[in-house]
Amino acid sequence: MALLPEQERTLEKLRDPKSQASKMSRLIDFLILPIVIFALIAAYHLHAMLTMGDWDFWVDWKDRQFWVTVAPITLIMLPAAIAAIFWDKFRLPIGGTVMAVCLLIGEWATRGGAFHLWSNFPMNFVWPAQVIPGLLMIDLVLLMTKNEIWTAIVGGMAMGLLFYPTNWPMLAPFHLPVEYQGTLISLADLQGFTFTRTATPEYLRIVERGTLRTFGGNSAPVAAFFASFVCIILFYIWWHIGKFIANLGWVDNGMKYRMGYKRRDHVQKSEGLTG
Repeated sequence: MALLPEQERTLEKLRDPKSQASKMSRLIDFLILPIVIFALIAAYHLHAMLTMGDWDFWVDWKDRQFWVTVAPITLIMLPAAIAAIFWDKFRLPIGGTVMAVCLLIGEWATRGGAFHLWSNFPMNFVWPAQVIPGLLMIDLVLLMTKNEIWTAIVGGMAMGLLFYPTNWPMLAPFHLPVEYQGTLISLADLQGFTFTRTATPEYLRIVERGTLRTFGGNSAPVAAFFASFVCIILFYIWWHIGKFIANLGWVDNGMKYRMGYKRRDHVQKSEGLTG
């Protein structure tokens, strides 16, 4: 698309590093960068809290079925879209890494500030899930293959399969059995009974329900493989959503012509034909 004369003159000014336009452009970049980072942190953190919810908030909700299934599926959506934008516009395979850092900042700020300092829950009761290895695998596969299909297949499957093993070292101590008032329960359940939460119906604990344990008595591998399959599909879908967002053009505002702005006036001004 050919540039208008005014646009060409603007580009000439921007090429000069000492010009006022160039300095203003760098200043705008420095202002936009923290705003974009804050927006990514807020968007990914809000997305995680609304979709994973209590399965990631509390250690007694982190079960072998729903948490293993829901968390990887929901956490792969936005990184796939951001990875597509970084790859399509900058050829940088860092979308997963950027979103992992954003989620890390948002989650720990919330768990430390709101859950621990404000509501007095202990940190070992409200720690967030670990998703960095899975998101790093997405960037690694994209770097090696440079293909979104292989990234969806291998990276998406790695996101689902690596989630539970990477979180198991933190979760395992809370599965230790303890005797409490003559009842054998886990340490996570003991914490849940000790630190009470709201009694509204949406906070009634939903864990270990269903018949997945009929598959050899262990539901975590089945849930992980199901999550990895869904992650493959969702990564490919959200990758194309990100590409669509990255290539959005502009739409001519038809309303201004109804308010007296003539099309021929726009052409004359853009071509410098008016005084």
